[in-house]
Amino acid sequence: MAGLPDYGRCAVMGVVNVTPDSFSDGGLWFDPATAIKHGIDLVATGADIVDVGGESTRPGAPRVDEDEELRRVLPVVRGLAAEGVLVSVDTMRATVAERAVAAGARLVNDVSGGLADPAMVSAVAEADVPFVVMHWRGQSIDMNNRAVYADTVTEVVDELRRSLDRAAAGGIGLERIIVDPGLGFAKETPHDLVLLNSLARLRAELGRPLLVAASRKRFLGRVLAGPDGAPPPARERDAATAAVSAIVAREGAWAVRVHEVRPTADAVRVASALEGPGA
Repeated sequence: MAGLPDYGRCAVMGVVNVTPDSFSDGGLWFDPATAIKHGIDLVATGADIVDVGGESTRPGAPRVDEDEELRRVLPVVRGLAAEGVLVSVDTMRATVAERAVAAGARLVNDVSGGLADPAMVSAVAEADVPFVVMHWRGQSIDMNNRAVYADTVTEVVDELRRSLDRAAAGGIGLERIIVDPGLGFAKETPHDLVLLNSLARLRAELGRPLLVAASRKRFLGRVLAGPDGAPPPARERDAATAAVSAIVAREGAWAVRVHEVRPTADAVRVASALEGPGA
């Protein structure tokens, strides 16, 4: 699959975290059989793509070694692909990307945009699959310290453009590249909100389809905080996630990445219906 699938609407990417420590659902799907069943369930509730990751990228998360990431990811990718699921692999490592594609993954989602592993771009170019380039300023362990911007949108656009240029120079055709503004990665709530309010500019200036991953993130907790300032737990942010999904679908995003699929699947279909005859 060299190009991007076209669903005639914003696609829904469901998340399967094969990790013990992800911020939202760490440990729930750590067993491969449970993770495969969960991925199949996500498709049944409306996911077009299932994104499988074996390394938490929550703020402050330490890295896992490559062998452990492979042990977590490959059985799940292989099992879902065997069921006909369109699988994305969420990894910053070229070897994991290569082996996941060999096991049946059809898209590589690299939160570092090819920066964490110098071999990633050439690996994806050789694999001839779509590539998600996310805005990234460094590893999760200290990324909160990098959330400093004079002009958030301009800096994110400029840094993403450099990542796009590196990917294209390394042999990945632009028609295969998706960009992700990286909500929550080296960003505080005001940065996330201004980026969500500037998706049209990101699309226009970068010229590539957008993947938006807002699901259950910290900025939604801040927006939903009660009078005492306490944010709701991550798993109580799905209605807000669906609201964001509807908004970004109307803004022309190629896909949204979410943990709880059904509300977002409904939201993007409503957004699509509003673009129909008479809209």
